[in-house]
Amino acid sequence: MIIFNDFKCEIQIEKYHNGNKVIRLVDTEDGIPVAVATVNVEGLQPDEIAIKDYSENEGMYQTLVKAGVISPMHKEIKQGWVTIPICKLINEYVI
Repeated sequence: MIIFNDFKCEIQIEKYHNGNKVIRLVDTEDGIPVAVATVNVEGLQPDEIAIKDYSENEGMYQTLVKAGVISPMHKEIKQGWVTIPICKLINEYVI
């Protein structure tokens, strides 16, 4: 469980249609979706994940690193006006 924007969240790891990993945060009390923590960008390696840390997800990167869900970023991708941290899932979360 992690806390994001005052919500107690469960982490759900799934895959986008192209095989990239997606992290979803779901409220632990009522199961309502709180946030999608990732973006689906081309060119990721199978062990990489792109974190959405802008707009309504500001602070997501630090929250996930602090909670031990992802590693600190090892590179970043510029996409439009934003920079997207590229990280790896910590072993217990890898699917």
